[in-house]
Amino acid sequence: MTAETAEKITCWCVEVADSERDQLVAAFAQHPELEPRLLLGPLAAHQHNLSTAEILSVFIESHVTSGVLEDLPNLKLLVTRSTGFDHIDLGACAERGVTVAHVPAYGENTVAEHTFALLLALARKLLAAERHGRVGRWDRQGLQGFDLKGKTVGVIGGGRIGLHFIRMARAFQMTVIVFDPRRDSLLADVLGFEYATLDDLFARSDVVSLHAPSNKNTYHLINAESLAKMKRGAILLNTARGDLINTRDLVSALNSGQLGGAGLDVVEGEQDVSEDLLLLGNGSEEELRAAFSRRLLSDREDVIITPHNAFNSYEAVQRIAEVSVEAMAAYVAGEPIETVVEAS
Repeated sequence: MTAETAEKITCWCVEVADSERDQLVAAFAQHPELEPRLLLGPLAAHQHNLSTAEILSVFIESHVTSGVLEDLPNLKLLVTRSTGFDHIDLGACAERGVTVAHVPAYGENTVAEHTFALLLALARKLLAAERHGRVGRWDRQGLQGFDLKGKTVGVIGGGRIGLHFIRMARAFQMTVIVFDPRRDSLLADVLGFEYATLDDLFARSDVVSLHAPSNKNTYHLINAESLAKMKRGAILLNTARGDLINTRDLVSALNSGQLGGAGLDVVEGEQDVSEDLLLLGNGSEEELRAAFSRRLLSDREDVIITPHNAFNSYEAVQRIAEVSVEAMAAYVAGEPIETVVEAS
């Protein structure tokens, strides 16, 4: 595909939220050779009507499987407006000659800031305190929190988001230890943290924050065994991927007091599990277990759950739109783009 043949190439964008529509429109306005089609709802609601689509952009609730690709026979470029791409069957895309691009960096500070907001809210029992104040209850029974200064935070995943979180923790005078398969001693010296094994991190940390990708090595990284290794009363934060935590084991650790609280922007099965499963019982055993565990989490005062919203600042969404549209424009112009699958 070249610039000469790229007059008004239609770019289909599904799962477009109201909060990102204006940014996408503005980004497309910089590229008159592209004709945007912005659609509400995930890909499953539209895929049968996109048989002619050559360029498609999705978000995290649009699962692109080999079966879905069969309904998209003309697809050449798939752009996910996210950093993660575990919702896309990369092997199937490669087999069908579909180039896949993502947004490698857009909101490292954004997600880190949300993670720290969860930590502060848990440390100072902010939700319970706000409820007291809202109803004019000025006693402080049950509202005593703890200082972050002097506490140890263990960061699992020392990538871009993890590093921003580390800087914030150091600014609060916390001790930071990090587990990451790749180590950079110079970076550790500059930012003032130390690397540790997982077992050492679990044993020493007052707070454990997850910033790792979802893959076969990290699936249920937090489980009954790892939770038992943590300090009793530790706080767990997850703004990475829900399947890093075994939800049933998390509930058990909270019930026993082994875990003192959890701040979760992602939960296991969040894209597939609905309340209808509990009402109708029409899911698999695993789905029903996840739905029930999530219900138990949502009723707890020591747990804060936000709806996969850590990325959702105005500035981050604007960057997502700009980078996604730039990838489409570069592809149309025959220019190189950063990809996770490069079609041959």
